[in-house]
Amino acid sequence: MTKVKFQRSKVEAMSNLVNRIERYLKALLEQSPEGIIELQRNDLAEDFGCAPSQINYVLSTRFTAQHGYVVESRRGGGGFVRLIRISLERVREFEDVLRETIGDRISQSVAEGLIMRLLDEGVLTSREALMLRRIVDRNTLALEMAQRDQIRAKILQAALLCVCEDDGV
Repeated sequence: MTKVKFQRSKVEAMSNLVNRIERYLKALLEQSPEGIIELQRNDLAEDFGCAPSQINYVLSTRFTAQHGYVVESRRGGGGFVRLIRISLERVREFEDVLRETIGDRISQSVAEGLIMRLLDEGVLTSREALMLRRIVDRNTLALEMAQRDQIRAKILQAALLCVCEDDGV
């Protein structure tokens, strides 16, 4: 019985930590006029007395595109985490950027380059990037080249908007 009780309190403590980190980050975002904050993962972990992996957990579960956020991260000595609150205005700006970047048609190599860049910048997860690469592959889109490039552009635009949209959009 004691063992179960100990495990329960440990889970509750973790839940409280996750909630505290989430509230702290949301408060920082509220204070930011642009809805963007940059922070050092290790510094935040030290402030909360936890491992950096726990910060990653909070970011990957509480600050997803479905919740209206984009998380960008850079690893290494000067690494940082950038947390961006997606507003309706930003979604519309992103749509415009997608239309300009992708256009009416896009080749497989350019599409893969864009997908990899978005993966590197933390906009896409590795799983999302893999799915998109397979979906826009020439073997999946077994059509004439002109049609294939047009359909690839439409699919890529729709998928990237879906990844970055807020639930309420």
